[in-house]
Amino acid sequence: MTELVSPSPTIPKVGFVSLGCPKALTDSELILTQLSAEGYQTSKTFEGADLVIVNTCGFIDDAVKESLDTIGEALAENGKVIVTGCLGARASEGGGNLVQEVHPSVLAVTGPHATHEVMEAVHKHLPKPHDPFVDLVPPQGIKLTPKHYAYLKISEGCNHRCTFCIIPSMRGDLVSRPVGDVLTEARKLFEAGVKELLVVSQDTSAYGVDVKYRTGFWDGKPVKTRMLDLVAALGELARGYGAWVRLHYVYPYPHVDEVVPLMAQGLILPYLDVPLQHSHPDVLRRMKRPASGERNLERIQRWREICPEIVVRSTFIAGFPGETEAEFQHLLDFVREAQIDRAGCFAYSPVEGAAANAIEGPVPDPVREERRARFMAVAEEMSTQRLSRRVGATMQVLVDQASGLGKKGGIGRSYADAPEIDGLVRLLPPEKASKTYRVGDFVKARIVSAQGHDLIGMPV
Repeated sequence: MTELVSPSPTIPKVGFVSLGCPKALTDSELILTQLSAEGYQTSKTFEGADLVIVNTCGFIDDAVKESLDTIGEALAENGKVIVTGCLGARASEGGGNLVQEVHPSVLAVTGPHATHEVMEAVHKHLPKPHDPFVDLVPPQGIKLTPKHYAYLKISEGCNHRCTFCIIPSMRGDLVSRPVGDVLTEARKLFEAGVKELLVVSQDTSAYGVDVKYRTGFWDGKPVKTRMLDLVAALGELARGYGAWVRLHYVYPYPHVDEVVPLMAQGLILPYLDVPLQHSHPDVLRRMKRPASGERNLERIQRWREICPEIVVRSTFIAGFPGETEAEFQHLLDFVREAQIDRAGCFAYSPVEGAAANAIEGPVPDPVREERRARFMAVAEEMSTQRLSRRVGATMQVLVDQASGLGKKGGIGRSYADAPEIDGLVRLLPPEKASKTYRVGDFVKARIVSAQGHDLIGMPV
């Protein structure tokens, strides 16, 4: 008698597209982790997928267009699309959901940090596999970054109401993650081989404000839900694994001064990503920026006194409504005097729903772009000056890319360079032919020259 063997059921496959900032990337990682935990296959392409999830960005007009175009492409190629992320929370001019009005055939739309809602939509339209093997999911979850670095989101939302920004309306007020959960995730990432942890949030300096800095516990020890205590614990943890901790989105509140000594001690990287946006007091007031903008120069100088090696990166807006030529010149003078190491600049772009749209004195488009270009020329001048001081120094470099095809050079980053937004260290081939670079390794390199925003290093 022939035994009939029933075919194994097909594993459902979910295509996934992640757009936007590192904070959206961490949302994508949570969703991908949950999908894998429940036994779904995931893919970066639409082909062969049973449905597609698109994690969108809705901050500026170009990002909105990219997100809507990606949704349209997914619908055309696949037909079954779930939308999540910041654009999913945006309303249209008529008050309805923007995504659903543009693409009414999408299966479901959610806002940001909505893993549970996304999974409910997936379950509705693509039932989960029977008896999934949870142990197939790595302890650190699914990551979209290279294996040697990862983003760690410590909070969601923001309590500020900057006039150019609509993020609070999409992501809500500040909600800090429990400090024990953050540190547990960090340890899992280090155990998985991560060599650089990039701390992100909407406002890293405000961590714990919403819970009044209550005391949490990790490894049986009390730890306050506060930026200083969290960063110190992350630094001690990273030291045990020989890894880096880098801070992003740090508003220049006075208590940030307490973190800088940890940088001088080598506990965390002497690097601060500080979104200053402008320097002139009147522009900052129109922007409704938090903290004391008038004292930012004094604060940066104090940081450099405590930790001379500190690198400050920032972003600015040129052509904000009402900005005069004198106010813009004040910004250029500030960038020079503060010696901002790394600076980016956006020409102001009106965002639907932002309070800044009602401010009198809009700056004409050509003037905005001209000011942005002038700003970037000054920023490059400062970057070049700062980088030239590195020539002759020996720096630790984290290897991001090892050349193939017989070439033995490589590309990496120093403590002064965050991935994808700052410069690089281009590593020359080692003098010994037997030596090669490996991605994720730290190497010592003597800086022999500077080229643009990058450095050239010889391994030592």
